Amino acid sequence: MKPGLSLRVSQHLALTPQLQQSIRLLQLSTLELSQEIGQMLDDNPFLEVSEESSEREEFGLDQGDAPVAPAEREAEMGASVAQDYVSVPDAPSNDDSVTPLTAEDGQSWDGDGTQEIAADDGEWGGDAKAHGNNLDSDGDVDAGELARTHETLQAHLHAQALATRLGDEDRVALRFLIESLNEDGYLEDSLEELAASLSPADDEELEQLQHHFRIALITLKGFDPVGVGASDLGECLRLQVQALQRALPADDAQQEPLAVAMRICSQPMDLLARRDVRKLSQLCGASDAAIRDAMVLIARLEPKPGRRFVNVERNIIVPDVLVVQVGSGANVRFRARINPQVMPRLRVHDIYANALRQHRGSGSDASNYAALQQRLQEARWFIKNIQQRFDTILRVSTAIVERQKNFFLHGVLAMRPLVLREIADELGLHESTISRVTTAKYMATPLGTFELKYFFGSALGTESGGNASSTAVRALIKQFIDAESPKKPLSDNQLSEMLKEQGIACARRTVAKYREGLRIAPANLRRAL
Repeated sequence: MKPGLSLRVSQHLALTPQLQQSIRLLQLSTLELSQEIGQMLDDNPFLEVSEESSEREEFGLDQGDAPVAPAEREAEMGASVAQDYVSVPDAPSNDDSVTPLTAEDGQSWDGDGTQEIAADDGEWGGDAKAHGNNLDSDGDVDAGELARTHETLQAHLHAQALATRLGDEDRVALRFLIESLNEDGYLEDSLEELAASLSPADDEELEQLQHHFRIALITLKGFDPVGVGASDLGECLRLQVQALQRALPADDAQQEPLAVAMRICSQPMDLLARRDVRKLSQLCGASDAAIRDAMVLIARLEPKPGRRFVNVERNIIVPDVLVVQVGSGANVRFRARINPQVMPRLRVHDIYANALRQHRGSGSDASNYAALQQRLQEARWFIKNIQQRFDTILRVSTAIVERQKNFFLHGVLAMRPLVLREIADELGLHESTISRVTTAKYMATPLGTFELKYFFGSALGTESGGNASSTAVRALIKQFIDAESPKKPLSDNQLSEMLKEQGIACARRTVAKYREGLRIAPANLRRAL
């Protein structure tokens, strides 16, 4: 073939660095965003935290900037991805209207964006009373107030070890065992393995280590919580049963069930998990009634002694959006606003920016000037993308509150089917943008704090031709199970029939999937003894 030149015209999507940063910030959680802001404050000298709002004119921007049209934004950022970041036009200035999130056009922002949604009681009745609000008058949530002093299991055990009368070697061995416990309070490794891990010089030293460990383990098993230091579940339960036996008089009526419980805990745990009364009766030499009474006692024991020492502080959630109730009765409204505790107040350092504006380098200073000018532009981009992130979260949250307003009035059973596509079409955003917004973002409501994804659920058909939300169906299944007879729990097939009586078509395997999602045991394991 003969070589030649040819031209070809094609279109492709190019993401600018600004758009890439905007997409990345949008999908970050509150904690990740805080870390990102801290990193940017350390790296960029032009960025600073502001206690007050800076003026828009400070950086040559007036307050009358017109919103960017979708077509213009697409031309600037490229292709369909850009439609996700269209500015919101200013709303009319009346009390019942939507108040857009105010900002300093990327230079400084501490606005308090609020949007108010009127409750629609046409379907559920105008006299329905809303649940009480668990927020304060301003709807602010202070994460510091939720934090509590946490004591680890190891610290709790070390404090008890101080009161023991042990030799120096035994005390060191006890400390080593305490540090070897897992978070549930179990000693997973054997004493021989622990001693060998210290690499003793000879067999005599190994035997001495094991001797000290045995003495320390006996002492550890007497500590609070009862059951700590056990090697498995059976031993943990036996230690707790023994503690109950020692606490009761020898002639107490509960001594006999406790003795049977001790024998049950010495058997394989799978028999207890299956509640195989007949097999346990044969192995323990007790009647079926005695086995059932003993199993009731065992059910009250703690299988994980270290459970209450787990650090619950890491599970504290700071909501991104607050939903507060306004008015009462038929005039109930719900207002969505960004949590001021998570809104960063950032601005460009005016002294550095003015100094850079006045000094334009030449020659060798030109490269330095260009680098500083780039860092200044990065700071402006970062502030604007932060503003855009919270603006998008607020818009999505407001649309969710509007669609699910009956949930805030009547609870989870009033949840309506909702998919990401509906919110995306309503706001003119891409479905992937809605997915990023609703991931790891939380909303504090009068009914509790929920992830934004909680308000989305698939639709199940009803006899009337309408649709029921899968979230509402889960709540209905839980309601049925809570009201069932403990001696005759409802099977998945019975739950499916009960849903059909309510006009909801839900197959048995779908009921089983929802039940497992609710972490509810099957009927044979829910049966009371």
